[in-house]
Amino acid sequence: MYNYIFARSFKKREQKQLKFKWMALLCFSLIALSLCAMFKPYLGPLPAAYFCEINNDIRIDGSSATVFIASSLADQTEWIIRPYARKYDHVAMKRVNEWSVKSAASLLQCNQNHSVPAILFSNGGYAGNIFHDFSDIIIPLYINSRQFNGQVQFVITNKQSWWINKYQNILKKLSRYDIIDIDNQDDIHCFPRGIIGLKRHDRELNINSSESPYSIKDFRQFIRSSYSLQKPAAIRLRDGEKKKPRLLIVSRKRTRAFTNAEEIAQMGRRLGFNVVVAEANGNLSRFAETVNSCDVFLAVHGTAMTNMIFLPENAVFIQVVPFGGFAWLARTDYEEPAKAMKLRYLEYKIKLDESTLIQQYPLDHQVIRDPSSIGKQGWNAFRSVYMVQQNVKVDLNRFRSTLLKALELLHQ
Repeated sequence: MYNYIFARSFKKREQKQLKFKWMALLCFSLIALSLCAMFKPYLGPLPAAYFCEINNDIRIDGSSATVFIASSLADQTEWIIRPYARKYDHVAMKRVNEWSVKSAASLLQCNQNHSVPAILFSNGGYAGNIFHDFSDIIIPLYINSRQFNGQVQFVITNKQSWWINKYQNILKKLSRYDIIDIDNQDDIHCFPRGIIGLKRHDRELNINSSESPYSIKDFRQFIRSSYSLQKPAAIRLRDGEKKKPRLLIVSRKRTRAFTNAEEIAQMGRRLGFNVVVAEANGNLSRFAETVNSCDVFLAVHGTAMTNMIFLPENAVFIQVVPFGGFAWLARTDYEEPAKAMKLRYLEYKIKLDESTLIQQYPLDHQVIRDPSSIGKQGWNAFRSVYMVQQNVKVDLNRFRSTLLKALELLHQ
């Protein structure tokens, strides 16, 4: 999944080589994507892609997982698309149905005609992990569909009904039509144009406004509208006022949990916070309301931090970074997106004595002594140790200054 994230653990020469390889792959992918978008359908076979925009009539045959395009060319052209946005991740792509895009002089007879464009995307990959739900599917879906103002038909492959139910507030806001489960269709669906796959920008949980008429600010406003969230901005504290800012402590039951969450809550109350402790599971709409009602969001690094999307503007976002080489992940997955969302970002890096790993491994074990050596073994090795086995007991005396800084930011 994330084998390349451990570049920071390598020597500088190795980092440069790795960077060069990924830049070359990115350039090749962009060239292939440009060809697909610009010269369709007048090109020969392409390598597997993840996105293609077609401005001609298309016919979608779910039984053969094929999109047909009319062409005057005698020779049929074809290329393969896996319609999921995390294009470099081979593990994710293995969980995504493969689709063919073919041009042909004669097309199949239509069984169902649609007057609006289609967007075909996959519900496979890492769907079900809220970080990937937003970064790989929902934000790309917003980027690609918002232009149609609801007049677009979603066509889904690898459908998971529970996923659609979970995010129905968003999906119904983007499209006025019931989603077509194309894998279970025998009919030939015809559309005036279509987008096959989803285009994703180069950073997690973000929108590059130089590539889109929309911004991450637009997306957050859209999300507030989708869930009818009432709080547009965090509280602004003034000296002498008795208002209490609301602090949300995100609890976890299994991994990377606060083992002293109640002590943190008690300290927060003494400092003047109205404290809420909640777990990010169950009903998404209710949790979105809880997050939106708060001024400070505190959590250990993990997928639950994705819920920062629901925070009001200028809220304080505190990421607790566990022990063991999390710097790259912490920055890329949450620090950079939080700052792009105009949240005030704070970070608390735990020390070894705040990690429960110290109770499981001797001090001379490589897990404790050399986390980079575990990282070099790959994502699964890193995850099984530092993400699955680790919980956090925050040093209250040391963490107190972070909460005081949050209060200071709310005064600005």
